[in-house]
Amino acid sequence: MSKRLTFIVLAFCATIVSGPLAADEPTIGDPDLASPFFPVNDNSLSYHYEFSATNPGAGTTGKDVLSFTHFDVWSYGTNYVNIDWLRATNGTTTPAAPCGFPNADTGCPGYSELYGLWRGTLGWNQLFDTKAFGAGPLNNVAFLMGVDLNADNTTLWSRKRSIEAGLQFEFEAPYNGFLNAGFVAYKEWQHDGVASSLGTNPGGHVSFNTTWGIELNYVQPLGFLPSSIPLTYKALVSIHGPKGAGEPNAPSRIAEYYMQQTLSLDIGQMIADKPNKVYLWGSYRWWVNKFGLNPSTTGLCCTTESTWITGVTFAF
Repeated sequence: MSKRLTFIVLAFCATIVSGPLAADEPTIGDPDLASPFFPVNDNSLSYHYEFSATNPGAGTTGKDVLSFTHFDVWSYGTNYVNIDWLRATNGTTTPAAPCGFPNADTGCPGYSELYGLWRGTLGWNQLFDTKAFGAGPLNNVAFLMGVDLNADNTTLWSRKRSIEAGLQFEFEAPYNGFLNAGFVAYKEWQHDGVASSLGTNPGGHVSFNTTWGIELNYVQPLGFLPSSIPLTYKALVSIHGPKGAGEPNAPSRIAEYYMQQTLSLDIGQMIADKPNKVYLWGSYRWWVNKFGLNPSTTGLCCTTESTWITGVTFAF
């Protein structure tokens, strides 16, 4: 099973992440948002390849990922939407159904997954028509809300549904960079097709305990470099606390840690003097206790993911 966490953030989320442009979100700060209604309305399409993604309990696989990303700023806050289509390239260790438990993992293609998320903020400076929620590098404080949905075609039949809500603190960084720090309450539901087949959870319904989450999104243009090298560093961190077992006869899930670091090169600006149109980027992802699974109590392999990622993004 493959899932992506939500930052993010992010006003991330992101996010990458989740989507590669999650970390490109501007903060709403204190612009004049009276006109137009959406002073920022950005969309992009991306492709990236994950070299050694993991599927806990199954194995390691490469993944092709296509993403659509939307970000907007409106009078009172922001919206971020990312939709991924992911396909595992290894049908032996990460097969689509009907391969996998209890069938042999042979003769099937790698599984596919759809994963979507939304993150929205409502800025306190905008809601209360004030500048009181900004001091020094702090630009704003905002309500942060989010929803995640997924579906895949493994024998697990993952059906993640999660909601979160909390506060986000938005900070300035040099060269028009920023740091968004979100602190949320997080609730997740899932489906367990394997437990359903075994009869230990006939309906397959999984409902985890509400827990806490931390989402950090840092974007730092490397403005000290020559203008001919438009390079940006991004870091996305997401932590979710222990969330219980969620179903009968299952071990409890433990704290989950996700970090992705990215270097993004604006090749549109570098080659054709058209900034913010085409990006080449590379990332490293480190994901521990993936989905909250504890290898010591579950006996599952591959609960840590360490992979390089490379991608291209077209903004419009």
